[in-house]
Amino acid sequence: YSFLLQYCALGSVSQAGMELIAVAVVGSLLAITVAAQELFSSILLLGGVSALCGGLLSYSGLLCRFYECCRDNETVNLTGLQHDLQQNVYGQHLATSMILKALKAHTQTKHPNKPLVMSFHGWTGNGKTFISQIIAKNLYAQGVQSRFLHQFDATLHFSHAVHLPLYKEQLQNWIQGNISICPSSLFIFAEMDHMPHGLIDAVAPFLQHQKALKGVSYGKAIFIFISNVGGDRINEKMLEAWKRNRTREEIQLKDLEPVLASTVFKNTDSGFWHSDLIQRNLVDYYIPFLPMERQHVTECIKAELHSHGYNQHPAIIQQIVSELIDFPPEEKIYSSRGCKTVASKVSLHY
Repeated sequence: YSFLLQYCALGSVSQAGMELIAVAVVGSLLAITVAAQELFSSILLLGGVSALCGGLLSYSGLLCRFYECCRDNETVNLTGLQHDLQQNVYGQHLATSMILKALKAHTQTKHPNKPLVMSFHGWTGNGKTFISQIIAKNLYAQGVQSRFLHQFDATLHFSHAVHLPLYKEQLQNWIQGNISICPSSLFIFAEMDHMPHGLIDAVAPFLQHQKALKGVSYGKAIFIFISNVGGDRINEKMLEAWKRNRTREEIQLKDLEPVLASTVFKNTDSGFWHSDLIQRNLVDYYIPFLPMERQHVTECIKAELHSHGYNQHPAIIQQIVSELIDFPPEEKIYSSRGCKTVASKVSLHY
């Protein structure tokens, strides 16, 4: 059965290929000395495979039960996305609100002429990677295991600046080839602050407003860039607001987005340093991830305890919180590591 499915999935096979397959199957059947009637039936089955495949593949739902397919009407599960963001993300009202709106607008546009491009910024442990995984989970049936999700880590995949020309060529070929297969592909670039300068410009041609490039339409694709650059500026703005007695929820995107765009463009530690993506306004949204306060870290700890079935002892929770809330050194309002080390802290106490 697996052979039949694989054969059908291949589509057309040459006559010579058919003959080779027939010889291989007949030879195998003879080798195991099957009964004459069974042999005759097997050969008839092989002869009918080509005719059957056309019928099977016409019912794409059947094949897609065994093999992940890219559907033309692929869209994000907005209800599931909203639920996951509300239940599992803490202290990021700006990020969750903007991401939900951006994905809704993009995926509900029938023929977008530009990919959705979002850049996530903030200190480590504030949920940037976590939310990108939630998006993938609600975009594809296979979630983060989907073959249409493409994740790049600058420290792993682009670690040697001397190979910049090769990286550019490989990256462009990868994007073009995979969007040709599935227009609604998702590309996530992590550790942008370690990206070799100039590499990300290789992506620029695919992010512009256009109906198609070399016969391929890129409008349904989604690109997410993840970086710690800009986190310091976000935290400065948050601290200023705290000193003025402004609540966290009063902070708006307009207070932070212009600062982020300028910072990532000018910062020499940024993969966006003097990038065409910034100069040509190809990034649709700069999403700030705010530093986590005591109540947000507490929620992370409770969620971690719940996932392991541990009892939620208030004294232990407060002990872990006190170990993580460390910025600024005097006031100790925020966690400089967010929830990144919560799991390891919990393991020390249980």
